This record gives sequence, C-alpha cells and structure tokens, in this order.
Amino acid sequence: MSFDAPEWFLLLPAALLIGAVWRGLHLFRPLRLALLIFVACLLAEPSWVRRDDSIDLWVLLDRSDSTEDLVDQGLPEWQRLLEKAKPSRKDRILYQDYAAEMVEHGADGAMFTGSRKLTRTGLALSHVAALADEDRSSRVLVFTDGYATEPLDEAVSQLQKRGIPVDFRLIRDAALDDFRIARIELPDRIQAGEPFLFSVLVRGSIDGKVPLTLFRGNQRLLETEVDLVNGVGRAEFTDRLTSTGSFEYRAIISPEHDAHLGNNRAARWIEVTGGPRVLIVTNYVDDPLAKALAALDFTVDVELQSENLQPGRLSGCRAVIFNNVPAHEVPGPFLTALDFFVREQAGGFLMVGGKHSFGSGGYFQSSIDPLLPVSMELKNEHRKLAVALAIVLDRSGSMSVSVNFAGKNVTKMDLANNGAAEAIGLLGAQDHVSIIAVDSAPYEIVPMTLIGNHRAQLQAQARKVKSMGGGIFVYEGLKAAWEQLKKTPVGTRHVILFSDAADSEEPGDYQRLLEEMKEEGATVSVIGLGTRRDSDAALLEDIAKRGEGRIFFSERAVDIPKIFAQETVTIARSAFIDSPVGAQATGRWSEVSPKLLDWLPQVDGYNLSYARSDASVSLVTTDEYVAPLVAQARRGLGRTAAVSFPLGGEYSQLTRAWPGYSDFVQTLTRWLMGLDLPAGIGLRHRVDGTRLTIDLLYDTESWSERFATQPPKVRLLEDGDFAQSWDVPWRRMEPGRFSLTRDLSEGSVIRGAAQVGSHAIPFGPISIGSSAEWAFDPTRLTELRQASVQTGGRELVDLSEAWVRPPSQRPVSLRPWLVVGTLLLVLADALITRTGWQLPSWKPQLRRAPKVARAPKPTPAAATPPAPAPADRPRPSEPPSTAAPTPASSERRSRYQRAKDRR
Repeated sequence: MSFDAPEWFLLLPAALLIGAVWRGLHLFRPLRLALLIFVACLLAEPSWVRRDDSIDLWVLLDRSDSTEDLVDQGLPEWQRLLEKAKPSRKDRILYQDYAAEMVEHGADGAMFTGSRKLTRTGLALSHVAALADEDRSSRVLVFTDGYATEPLDEAVSQLQKRGIPVDFRLIRDAALDDFRIARIELPDRIQAGEPFLFSVLVRGSIDGKVPLTLFRGNQRLLETEVDLVNGVGRAEFTDRLTSTGSFEYRAIISPEHDAHLGNNRAARWIEVTGGPRVLIVTNYVDDPLAKALAALDFTVDVELQSENLQPGRLSGCRAVIFNNVPAHEVPGPFLTALDFFVREQAGGFLMVGGKHSFGSGGYFQSSIDPLLPVSMELKNEHRKLAVALAIVLDRSGSMSVSVNFAGKNVTKMDLANNGAAEAIGLLGAQDHVSIIAVDSAPYEIVPMTLIGNHRAQLQAQARKVKSMGGGIFVYEGLKAAWEQLKKTPVGTRHVILFSDAADSEEPGDYQRLLEEMKEEGATVSVIGLGTRRDSDAALLEDIAKRGEGRIFFSERAVDIPKIFAQETVTIARSAFIDSPVGAQATGRWSEVSPKLLDWLPQVDGYNLSYARSDASVSLVTTDEYVAPLVAQARRGLGRTAAVSFPLGGEYSQLTRAWPGYSDFVQTLTRWLMGLDLPAGIGLRHRVDGTRLTIDLLYDTESWSERFATQPPKVRLLEDGDFAQSWDVPWRRMEPGRFSLTRDLSEGSVIRGAAQVGSHAIPFGPISIGSSAEWAFDPTRLTELRQASVQTGGRELVDLSEAWVRPPSQRPVSLRPWLVVGTLLLVLADALITRTGWQLPSWKPQLRRAPKVARAPKPTPAAATPPAPAPADRPRPSEPPSTAAPTPASSERRSRYQRAKDRR
C-alpha cells in the first residue's frame, strides 16, 4: 500500500492533543477515534498496486502503397504465431489496418478499402492510446516498413502517459535497385532579382549516375546527371527571378532500373517578394493603363500571355486587373483562385471594358462573375438580334470514358451533353437551337427549333446523346449544322463544334464549306477535348480560324460544361455598345477618394450591365439604360471594381485624351489594394511530410489588446475542381505566438490567409508531401526506433515475445472504500449520541466459597393474630410505603439525570 499525501497523518496527534485539552469532545471514544483514523487515511489518498493478469495486444498492420502486398502475404503466419503464444484466454488480440486512415481489420471486408497514399503511423498510435481499456494492460505491435509520412512525437507522448509500449516488426528489406528524390532544398521566400542557390538530393541503393531533369513551372531548365556516392548524390543550381509571385520547381529522375517509380519526382514552391504589386492581364503590347500605373511607387507586372497564368502569380500581389481579355484565354485554375484571393486574402480585382470583356468576353456565370459589382445578365428586350445556334457533339468511342465529376463517375459524353443543355439554358426565348451528334455520320438529335417555352424539353433531349463508338467525321458534322443554320433567318448564326483533339477524322473539303459559311455571316467555334499537342489539334485550330470563331482546348473533361456556357454567352449575351454615349457622375466617388474628380463627359463605347444591389456606382451613362460605367464594391476582406468602358485599344480615343485619365486609374488602383498591414506581425510556415505548421508571430505590446477582443483567424484552400475554403483554429502557444498544425492530403497545393480584423496576411501556394509515401526517408525509420525505446518497446523478431506484460503495475485507489467507511462511522456516532446507547460492558463473574450450614435459630412463639374486623367496618388508610427503590427505577433516574446534565 502507498499514500500519495502521507502528510495528512499529522492530523492524528493534533486531534488527540485537542481531545486531551477539551475532554467534552470525547475524541477518545472508540468510534470517534476510528473516525479520525479513517479521515486521515482518506486525505492521504491510499492505494494499493494490482498486477494485471491479462493484456490487450494491439496489432497495427501497415496497408500503405509502399508496403505493397507484404502484409497480406505474412498475415496468416503472424496470426498463427501470435495465437499460439497467447498466455491465457483472458488475453486479447486486436487487429487494426491503417494507411491514410485507420479501421478495424476486416471491418471493410477482406481487403483494406481506405486511402493507401500515406503511412500515418502517428495517427494509428494515437487511436490506440484513445481506445485502449484503462482497466487492462495494453501493448502495441506494428507491422510496417518503418517509413511513416508524419511525425510520431505526439503519439509517443500519449502512449507514455498510458504506459503502453510500442514494439515493431519491419516487413521490408531495402530494395537493391531503388532510386528516389529525397528532397528539393530551396528558400521559401526571396526578394525579386535576388540570386539564390537550390539543390536536389537523390538517394539510391547503389552508386552510379542518375539522369535528372529540372523544371520551373512548365519550362524545362536543364538536364543533367547526379553522381551517387555511398548511396547519396546532390545536384546544386543557381537561379534569379526578377518577377514577383510564386514559382514551382520540379525535379524528375529517370534511372534505367528502378523498383519504385512513385518517388522519382518532387516539387517545391518559392515565393518572390517585392514592393506592392499590381498584375495587369492585357492583350495590348503598349497598354496605356500600365504606363499610368508605372508612375506610382509599386511594381506593375504586365502579362501579355494570359494562358501562362497560374495561381502562384497571385503571391505578393495586391490587385489584379483584366484589361479586355476574353475568359477562354485565362486558365480555369487562375480564374477560380481569384475568388479566394479577393475574399480571404484581401486582394483587389478590376475588370476593364471592351469587346472581349464582361459578357462579351464570356465571363457571364464564370467563377469571377459573383466578384464583380455589376451583373452581366441581359434582359431580353435589350437584345438587338436573335441567335441561331447549332451544336455539333462528338459521340465517338472515346466519349464513353468515365471521369470523376463532383464526386460521381460520369462519362465524357454526359459532360458534353450537360454543356449543350447549359448552352440552351443561356439562350433567350426568341433564339433557335439545333443539336447534331456525329461519329461516322451525323444524327439529328434536335432540329432547328425556336426555344420559346420549350427550353426544358430541349435540355432533356440534349442530355440523351449516347456514345456509339467509331471516330468523328468532322466535315459531315459541320455540313449538317450549316444545313440547319442557312434555313434560319436570324441575325446571328453560330456553330459550336465539340470534338476529340486526338480523334477528329475525315475533314473533307472543310475549307470550302467554311468559306461559304463565312460569306453568309455564320461563324464557327471549336471546343477540343485534349491539348494543342494532340494529333488532330491543328485541324481544329484551323477550323476555328477559318470560321472566325474561338478555339478552346481542355484535357479536363470536367471543364466542358463551363466552356460551353462561356462560348454561348459570348454569342448570345454580347452587349458592347459601340457608339459614343454621355457620362454623368453620381457623387459616389467620395467612397473611393475624398478628392473630387473632373469626369470625362463622353465615352466611345461601353459594355452594357446592371449594378448589383450592394455596389456603389460613381459614373453612369446618359442613354436610356442609365447603365453603370464605374462601379465598386467590397467582397469579403477585398475590393472589386468594374470600369465598363475601354481604357485602351479600340473605342478608347476619348478616354485616353481625358486629362484626368492617370489620376482616375491611379486612385482607383490604390483603393483596390486596400490598407497596408500594420507593423509588428508576421507569418511563417513549414511542411513536414503531409503536416503543415503555421506560426503567427506578433508584438505583444501592439497586438495583445486587439487579439483579446478579436482573435486572429486562418483560412485555407486546397486547390482543386470543387475545393472549398475552411477555417482552422489557432492555439496560443505563448505570448507573441499563435500556432496550428494540420494534416493535409498528399500532393495537394495549399493557399491561405491569416486574417487579423480587416487585414489579411496571405501565404502559399505550398506543396504538401510531394511523393511522401515513396520518400523512404531514413530519419523516419530512426524516429520509429526511438519511439519504441521511449515507450519501453523493442524491435520484435520472435513473435512469441509479443505477450510480455508491461513492467508497470496498475495502482487501485482505496478512497471509495474509505469514504463509505467514514460515512458509516459518522452515522453510528450520531445514533449513539442521540439515543444515549452505550456499548454493553463486560464484567467477569467470581466464584464464591460454599456456605457452611448453620443450626437454625429457635423460632419465637407465634403471636396471636388479631381478630378480623367486621366486614361492615371501614378499613383505615395505609401509611405510605417506605420500601427501598428497585434497581430498575434507580437505573431510569440515573439515565434521566445524565441526559439532563448533558443539556
């Protein structure tokens, strides 16, 4: 028996001393003395050590990709040996499968169905610490290759507190012909123009030269060889980046023989910082907008090749301007990234008018449509001309391939059908539409039909096209579409051809056909499923060029409906007013700048739109539409603006001659860039495998009071087709530092922002765990061995030793029993005190000597009895009795007297 607080036993002599001084407390009575002893023991927290006679053995089976089928091969033998060595029936074996998640062995069937992309040994050990029965001894046995993809320190701490040892059995020998990229070493952040050194570390099982190719983004930088000595080789490079933003470096090795190809590539991002930066996306080589902004004290980054835009270009950027750039030329991931950039990272966005902007540029219902302060939805009464649209759909065999769309498996044909249905939904009631499916011959699905009130039926028919096999005869499809269009007397006639860029056959005499269509005012746009490098991509590009339409390429089938919508809007919802119109100020410019602006009286043309309810309009037209020419709004932490008239190129002569041109552009851009972040706060991040750690460092004097009323937040976004941003809670680690740790998907790219009131500190993109499962980092194996030693485990070769009970014994507290005993003693003492009952005393009985017989005394003569009184004579009253009181009555008086004295 042991006592956690033995100092409470000093209470006994103190209580006895008090009882000796104040005898009225009667502390020396047996019950009260026992009560004092029980209370002292209770406060001293006694316990006795109980040795368990049973054990739970948790067997963790590594099911990740890197262990391949080794677990399935060895499991039957391991189970037989462990069952044979089990000491008793009280002992239990608990099998658990784990990789990226953990499940009970057999719970998901004969095979492990979870994600195998990671080896989350730390997660599995933490689950055991949480699930293990506290009343039984436990031990862990891990069958693994030893290469976890996350740190084990947290799990080891939890197991140490529970007293659970970790044994392990390695199930993979080092491959003799495996080569891998261990890591890319480069700084996280540099200044623009600053040269930097980076290196690629390559490991292998044997020495020799390994080919290495290095990329920056999609640009191939160089090809070289890495010389491995003692299994390690390093290639070092220098680079200099003059443009700000984030850039991705990728390294790929291609050894002649390699056991595992999954670890032959790696990627890292580097952020290039500078002063405040504005990104202008434009098609004007000498953009006057860029010239006006260049006079300010921030960097102006002009991008003429909009197809090269990637989300990394938003790093370090304060505002983005689209100057008359059509939506189909901007990569979808960049458009999607703009929403998070504005709302969560406090960026600014401006769209400038022109014939390739707003609705005319295909931005209606795009991912940035909700950001704009104006709506591109056009009312039917404002449509100048009706549209006849012929949609030609490739239904060849390649369209039957399944793809994942919004978590569901659908075919490419289904996505093309949805695109056609979306196009019908964007047309007006006065428009016409026809749908033609083509493989080796054209098939009329929907004849040229006035939409009217038949929209739903037409969309249902569009969704019924099935892939029938074979190739696609392009000429036959275009010819059938023209036959439908030339019989329709409407103002705008257009064809959308959807075709596989690697399977477009039999072009026929398409040049002559397109020339005829062009003379009749019909146009053709092409949506190519694939890339410009595919075998038939050149044919599709030539068709779009001769048809005076647009060409779209996408190797992502999930983008097809979106492209259909963009192209339909460009044709049917184009609303660029190409005649001069007067301009009138509304007085709302004061929300942007307190300085008054002498507005231009007239513009050469503008994009017709309507202000949203939460927008502020500073300038409107004087025509019948009273449409917004300059509008601004707030979106989340960021700001957006729309200038509906051109600021460069065609239809901008009056605007460029305006004396207030530069002042207007500079003031609006400064407003878009938002407020500067106050001093005394910063952010840093690091990636360990698939675990992201972010630290927010701040000056306590400047920021503690603010954080007390409004704590900082952090919001993350994982780039993807249907990604949603989410909040991650901070932990205050110490004064001046918040921190968070998050396990993320292997291979994902993360962007985020730490939000502090109305300010934001953006970060990213960050690559998470590039090929982490196949890294085979030897430090992970060392970490597993250390974790086993720290918890009292060992590397297990003989499975019969798996059942060794942990040396620690389980203490059992005696306090519950002492509490019950104390309560019983208190009740007994109260009962005795109330009733006066005493414990019966015991007196020994002494043996008496036998009495000696004596002679009887002579009996005196009996006196003559008095004569009885007559019956009718009254009897005199008897005198009071003088007999001695009985023992019972004496005892009652004594008890009464004692009770009275106590009162």
